[in-house]
Amino acid sequence: MSEKKIGFFARYLSIWVAACIVLGVAVGIIFPQVPATLGQWEYARVSIPVAVLIWLMIYPMMLKVDFKSLVNAGKKPKGLVVTLVINWLIKPFTMYLIAWLFLKVIFRAFIPDTLATEYIAGAVLLGAAPCTAMVFVWSYLSDGDPGYTVVQVAVNDLIILVAFAPIVALLLGVSNVTVPMDTLFMSVVLFVVIPLAAGFITRTVLLKNHGKEWFENVFCAKFDGITEAGLLLTLVIIFSFQGETILQNPLAIVLIAVPLIIQTYFIFFLGFGWSRLWKVPYQVAAPSGMIGASNFFELAVAVSVSLFGLSSGATLATVVGVLVEVPVMLSLVKIALRSRSSYPALN
Repeated sequence: MSEKKIGFFARYLSIWVAACIVLGVAVGIIFPQVPATLGQWEYARVSIPVAVLIWLMIYPMMLKVDFKSLVNAGKKPKGLVVTLVINWLIKPFTMYLIAWLFLKVIFRAFIPDTLATEYIAGAVLLGAAPCTAMVFVWSYLSDGDPGYTVVQVAVNDLIILVAFAPIVALLLGVSNVTVPMDTLFMSVVLFVVIPLAAGFITRTVLLKNHGKEWFENVFCAKFDGITEAGLLLTLVIIFSFQGETILQNPLAIVLIAVPLIIQTYFIFFLGFGWSRLWKVPYQVAAPSGMIGASNFFELAVAVSVSLFGLSSGATLATVVGVLVEVPVMLSLVKIALRSRSSYPALN
């Protein structure tokens, strides 16, 4: 950790999110005409301003995914198996169970039942969307194998295309949440398929015409400030709709954060521990645990806004996921580094 440092924005992401909570709530209370106007700018239940900002966040992430790396997917298969089983057969379902236990049972006296159901829906959206961007940061900080991390992310992105919507529909159906399937699938198309295809085409054309160094150091660098601005503006918009809800129940953010934090630690230790038992090299085991622990919160936020609206409890829950992720993941990076001596080295 002393040699590798996280970027300024990412390191203090939780602080920026907290500032956006305050600013957004203030805007919603003092200038209620702002969320009222923004609420009219939607098409097919999709908020146009939020959709544009989400694209500004997701598209740069997709530029970094090298699908040519999939030819190496068969190498070191144990790490890939750990990632896929944790992400798609375990994580969404434990997220639902942990969220249900805390929000419906343990915190029952503090959260109305209907609102608890909405919070669970947001948690499900987070649980069904494994990380595709920040995991590169966590892998880097924990001395993970960057090439293998790209393989894991590329495979997960392809699985998201076909598995995200059915898993979300299944788990929300268990909670008796009505899911407009057309809106859910349209959200996947808007926020996964289109950015993924655009990123692949852009990457392929620019690498061919300008080379890898120019593409990574010049073109991708142009999106650094835009991506961060898109995230912060999205959060301000969301919290301008959430002001009244938060003021009525100021403990809501803390109550939502508890199951999300527990789930993050549980999934990491499950994947990281499994890798140790399976004698997976540390440089592969670390990102395997990180991918499952962190979330593709940009996708979760976008789909939640489309399905439930900007003022919903589900959307609030997905944003709380952004708030807690960085400090929790930084703690897991430290845990991973301290445990590396108990793992075999990468050959």
